[in-house]
Amino acid sequence: MHCPFCKAEKESLKVIDSRSCEAGRAIRRRRQCLGCKKRFTTYERVEDQFKLAVIKKDGRREPWDRAKILQGLERACFKRPVAEEDLLRICGEVEEESAKLHDREVPVHVVGQIVQDKLRRLDQVAYVRFASVYKQFKTLEELVEEARAVMDARRFDDPDQGRLFLEARAPVVADSGNGQLVNKVRRSKIDVKEPVDRH
Repeated sequence: MHCPFCKAEKESLKVIDSRSCEAGRAIRRRRQCLGCKKRFTTYERVEDQFKLAVIKKDGRREPWDRAKILQGLERACFKRPVAEEDLLRICGEVEEESAKLHDREVPVHVVGQIVQDKLRRLDQVAYVRFASVYKQFKTLEELVEEARAVMDARRFDDPDQGRLFLEARAPVVADSGNGQLVNKVRRSKIDVKEPVDRH
C-alpha cells in the first residue's frame, strides 16, 4: 500500500483509527502518512467466495460492481445530511439481499428496487432523486406523484427527514370585517385570503 498523495511506502503509514462498519462486514481504518502528514481512509473486507453477476435489461451479464452502486447513492445524496457510513452500509445490505434472493445472478431491476427501499428509509429527497433516474419519469406530474407518495408514507416518521411539500390545511370560511366572506388557506404560517363566490 502507498500513500495516495505522496506515494510513500507502507512503512510510512500510521493507523490512527480503526472501527467496524457496514454492519460488521468490513473494517474502516483511518491512516496518516508520516511523510506528507495527510490522512486517508481504507477498508478491509472478506473476499467473496462467489462472484455475483447482474443481468442487465438487454440480457447482458456484468460482474457485481459495488463502486457503481456507491456512486449512484452518492449522486442521490449530494449535499444531503447523510453519513458515508450509511452509504457503505446500504451497499453491503444491497449485495447481501441480492445474493440471498437470486444466488449468483440478479436482475438489475431487483437491485434498483432494493436500493430504492433503503433510500426511502434514509432520506426522502435522496430517494426521489434516485427514483427519478431509475424509473425514468417522463413528466413533472410523475415526479410530483412519487414525491407525494413518499411524503404520505413518512408522515409520522423521523421529524428530521426533509419534507418535500408543504401540506395545506382545510380552508376556513371567515368574515373579513367588511361583510365579505373569504377563504383562509393556511400554508406554512402564511394566510392566503381568497374571495368566496356567494352565487
